[in-house]
Amino acid sequence: MVLRRLLRKRWVLGVVFGLSLIYFLTSTLKQEERTIRDRNLLEARDQDHRIPWKIRFTLGNSSRQITQCRNSIQGKSLLTDELGYVCDRKDLLVNGCCNVNAPSSRQYICKSCLANGCCNIYEHCVSCCLQPDKQPLLERFLNRAADGFQNLFTAVEDHFELCLAKCRTSSQSVQHENTYRNPQAKYCYGESPPELLPI
Repeated sequence: MVLRRLLRKRWVLGVVFGLSLIYFLTSTLKQEERTIRDRNLLEARDQDHRIPWKIRFTLGNSSRQITQCRNSIQGKSLLTDELGYVCDRKDLLVNGCCNVNAPSSRQYICKSCLANGCCNIYEHCVSCCLQPDKQPLLERFLNRAADGFQNLFTAVEDHFELCLAKCRTSSQSVQHENTYRNPQAKYCYGESPPELLPI
């Protein structure tokens, strides 16, 4: 009863409104400061951001001892490791690398990929993209990327991360935002989007 009477007084409502306005303005200004700081960090990032490219070697003749591998993780049955090997999930070693001695393991596999760099299987796309001879193609892509796209790909640290990001389906792979341009080849590392198949 007392609370209702108190809330009906204009000065109490004015104080509540004033405090709400102050809270709104301070949180908005803090958000704007964070946005400006993030934008400045992106602009200050080295414009000559160089990607360390993988060199071709085999585990047998390499002096580099691989102790851990990153891999594509998401595949239900297939995985690609950072050395370009595609293997069955059951052939993945505890260090994250594909077992190169397993019958399912193949390096730089492009079996499901078309000439334009679009593949039917995500893991094949990543593996094919990791081939050392794809470096000029990927460098051209990075040099031509639009500013908004450039910010996404400057966060990429190396060849493997670039291939993981590039092979994910993107807006270039779809038409009308709800259907694939080519449902059989929707994972692309190439410069051009998948060909548009007639409906």
